[in-house]
Amino acid sequence: MSAANAPTNYRVATIQCSSALGEKEKNISKLLALVEEAIEHGARLIVLPEMATTGYCWTSREEITPYVEPVPGPTTRRFQALAEEHRCYIAVGMPEVDPQTRAYYNSVVLLGPEGLVGTYRKVHSYIAEPRWARDGDLGMPVWETELGRLSALICMDAAYFEAARIPALHGADVLILSTNWDDERSPSGKWMARAFENGVYVIAANRVDREREVQFSGGSCVLNPDGSIQTYLDDGEGIVYGEVDLLRCRDKRWGGGSAPGGDRFAERRPTEYVELVNNTYLWEPLRFHSLYSLGELPAGQLSCAGVIQLDMNQLPGGERSHQEAVQNLRQLIWSLVSDNAPARPDVLVLPELLLPGPVPQGSMHDQDVVRAHFWRGAIQVPGPETETLVALADELQLSMVVGVAEQANGHYYNSVLLIDPEGVYGVYRKVHLSPSDRLWASPGDLGFPTFDTPAGRIGLVTGYDALFPETLRVLAGKGVDLVCAPTLLDFPNAMGLAPSKVPHLNPVGPDEYDPLHFLIWRVRAAEHNVYLVLANWCGQQGEVCANGLSGIFSPSYNRYPWPEVVADEGETGLMMMTIDTREQRTGQRTSHRLSYSLGEISGSLTGELAYDVHETFPGNAVRGKPYLRKRQPFWYIDLIKEDR
Repeated sequence: MSAANAPTNYRVATIQCSSALGEKEKNISKLLALVEEAIEHGARLIVLPEMATTGYCWTSREEITPYVEPVPGPTTRRFQALAEEHRCYIAVGMPEVDPQTRAYYNSVVLLGPEGLVGTYRKVHSYIAEPRWARDGDLGMPVWETELGRLSALICMDAAYFEAARIPALHGADVLILSTNWDDERSPSGKWMARAFENGVYVIAANRVDREREVQFSGGSCVLNPDGSIQTYLDDGEGIVYGEVDLLRCRDKRWGGGSAPGGDRFAERRPTEYVELVNNTYLWEPLRFHSLYSLGELPAGQLSCAGVIQLDMNQLPGGERSHQEAVQNLRQLIWSLVSDNAPARPDVLVLPELLLPGPVPQGSMHDQDVVRAHFWRGAIQVPGPETETLVALADELQLSMVVGVAEQANGHYYNSVLLIDPEGVYGVYRKVHLSPSDRLWASPGDLGFPTFDTPAGRIGLVTGYDALFPETLRVLAGKGVDLVCAPTLLDFPNAMGLAPSKVPHLNPVGPDEYDPLHFLIWRVRAAEHNVYLVLANWCGQQGEVCANGLSGIFSPSYNRYPWPEVVADEGETGLMMMTIDTREQRTGQRTSHRLSYSLGEISGSLTGELAYDVHETFPGNAVRGKPYLRKRQPFWYIDLIKEDR
């Protein structure tokens, strides 16, 4: 079929099934029957689960050896016959052997009407694969087909934004996700994040049974380019059908309804992402960050983080003098913190553009009105306004993160200030400008700086910055414990999910309908192993609205209930949560070489284990950053190229 006659809309199918370990012929016969059923129902692209032909939980190379095959090979030829006969595309998950090297791979093979389209070998190995398989060596290909540009991920790849971002930057329309996902209610929020941040369809095929005590989570689905669930199957074997609209996924605009939409790719800033390709967590992080006596991470402690969510109408409207605006803000913060005494945050985050306020008196689409509001209300740093806020921080004995319009060196910036009792400790100038920002502000010129405090190493961004996954990855690579994000956003909204019937071995979500199943901020915090403290506005004033969902999100969420706090819709006020940035959750920290072996507690007055920070990975995820340790930066160079 010529490109001119290729469909822009077509039907897809994802197959959810069980696979009996080692019963290859039985598995393949079942899969062929399911593929034929999907073809009969009009599916042009059909996706099978990871390792669908053989089962997944192999203990060794020796054990799986009888079941591996080359590509092409006997199994692919059987599926190829169906693809040729019915002019469809079939993605088959299987263990592959390279005939030249005898190396084994966890692979997805895409077969089409004209033969083998391509093979993808899993790049980000899960804990099981290194027992028998090599990390993938074919990169992250995008295949041009009559159904558009297709690419593939396998299971753990979807936990790494880089694995989806790179094919999306190369024009992928659809991400095939062949997976054996477990330990999470599915469709996973990570899958939904990959669709949302790249504006692509994700066609996910998962297993649903239990194998060697591993419970797979089902949830096979078709995800829309905004991350929403088009259709899915919670439990049991079956076929999930959906539709792909190539025009929809090639429109990379995003945003809510109250302001001009931004662009997922046009607003990226690759020059700020260069550190993404460095393998900063390959070595023990505390040793790495203290190398040459430079940049040692702060000791960390148990602290209290707080966010204030404000309604768009909560502060006085109209054009106010700088002094009136800062005094109103001072009174508001003082009242909210005092009302919650004796509890008090160590670090308090407030919404974006508190000074001069986020809403001009006029149209947000009128550049003259917007520019006049923010230019007239912009402050200099330091200045009388910051002096008032520093005095308040001293009075309350806390650090504050505040969003302001800043004037500096003849430019105007959407800035974030870190204020403590001694002064303005940190400044960040917004790097990713939304269309509304571009009406009045210049791009930030300070990069992504970090600031060491008793609560841990802090990074400053805005919520719009945090929508770009590169932002928090850069900060996490610098050892940031806590990302503070003043925010003014009316998207993305949370997405709910019905209760699951999958018998998970551990609690992975609420037993009832979960209205917050997908919350991008939860995913952002966990995939970068940072605390994310995000303060958004809520409500509406004039043409501008915001969707709230402020909260404090943890560096991991493997077990339910999740360690987080999230504002209810329309809720205003102060929320707080304890955060832990110590290297270990228990034990004594020492920067001196130990005179005894790890595991001994001789000499410990408390009975706790002392440990040498130079020779161990921290047990606290926010310090050890296990997700960063498993990255594959060799493949990430396209993230920092500017010719996109």
